[in-house]
Amino acid sequence: MTPRPEPWPGVPPGLTGEPPPYHPAQERSLDGETVRDLLDDAVRAVDAPDVVFALSRNGHRTVRCGGTGPPPPVPRDQLRYEIGSATKTFTGLLLARLTQSGSLSAGEPAVTCLDPTRRVGRDPVTLTHLITHTSGLPALPADFFLRALPTWRTDPYAAYPDRRVVDAFLRHRQHRRPGTRWHYSNFGVAVLGHALAAATATPWDELLGSQVLRPLGLSGTALRPGGPDTDATGHRKDGTTPVAPLAVGGFRSAGAVRATPPDLLSFLEAHLNPSGPYPTGLDPSDRSLADALRAVRRPVLRRGWGHRHVHTVAWFQHPTGHGPMYFHCGATLGQQAFLGFRPDTGTALAAVCTRRFRARDTFVTTAYALLAGM
Repeated sequence: MTPRPEPWPGVPPGLTGEPPPYHPAQERSLDGETVRDLLDDAVRAVDAPDVVFALSRNGHRTVRCGGTGPPPPVPRDQLRYEIGSATKTFTGLLLARLTQSGSLSAGEPAVTCLDPTRRVGRDPVTLTHLITHTSGLPALPADFFLRALPTWRTDPYAAYPDRRVVDAFLRHRQHRRPGTRWHYSNFGVAVLGHALAAATATPWDELLGSQVLRPLGLSGTALRPGGPDTDATGHRKDGTTPVAPLAVGGFRSAGAVRATPPDLLSFLEAHLNPSGPYPTGLDPSDRSLADALRAVRRPVLRRGWGHRHVHTVAWFQHPTGHGPMYFHCGATLGQQAFLGFRPDTGTALAAVCTRRFRARDTFVTTAYALLAGM
């Protein structure tokens, strides 16, 4: 019997696989009023119809809402928001849990999952390569832009369904050895979702629901558009023209998640406290979710100027004055999201807004600075 490949690459030199543990003595003293003022300042700094900043600090939550538009019929903090590429942190956790439970290995060649009859080359693209953006795949398939052009302003992904994503991967010719270069790829993470579905014989939506969403009690999270009573309305760069909800075609695992701010905080709080307890009361003998929540912070490569910045299995990791900060951003045609957490201070931040990214946008910089300053 052929042994399964190792799931994750080695930790880069000079790094440890686990961040330093949180200790209350490291915490800067902030009372509730100060935290509310900081969040209110952040909300006012973002020019968008709807803005929500939700902070969890040692399990105590503070949520502040605002925006330039009229209040929606449903309170802003109860609506679902498109989080775009931040979906990749959910897909990374799914891959990690399937690996920790023994269902598969993240070191498996993706082609083996998608087409077991194909010959595996000497340097195959593995599932780990896909989630860590080291597969050598481009950001999008070569023929994506031509097919997306007719619906570029409304839904560029609609004309690229599941089968086309898989076929584009199976046809792709590698120009670089996987694992040698970091290049952000929606294409790669989309392929990963299809590979996981094929390997488990389970549709990706159902797989994510059973392995991640339901165990973490994320009932306010969906993978497809809802209606005005559940979903926030995105807007173009002008902040006044609404846009239709985004349907991401065959790229669901790279950008389909839409969630309420409380659900996003629950997701982040689980990363701060991998051991639980979990809302659904998992079998105490099943350690796969806790192990997966630890695995997704595992450093896998250094990058950026001076190699100060680190990419983990599912997150970007930047240094702060006391410990690492983990974060991921996302954007769709009409919404933006920022997710981040800091184990050193027990702090998590979920921020969303309903306006498309534009030049000199303040949303991400405001959210990043707020979490880093905590």
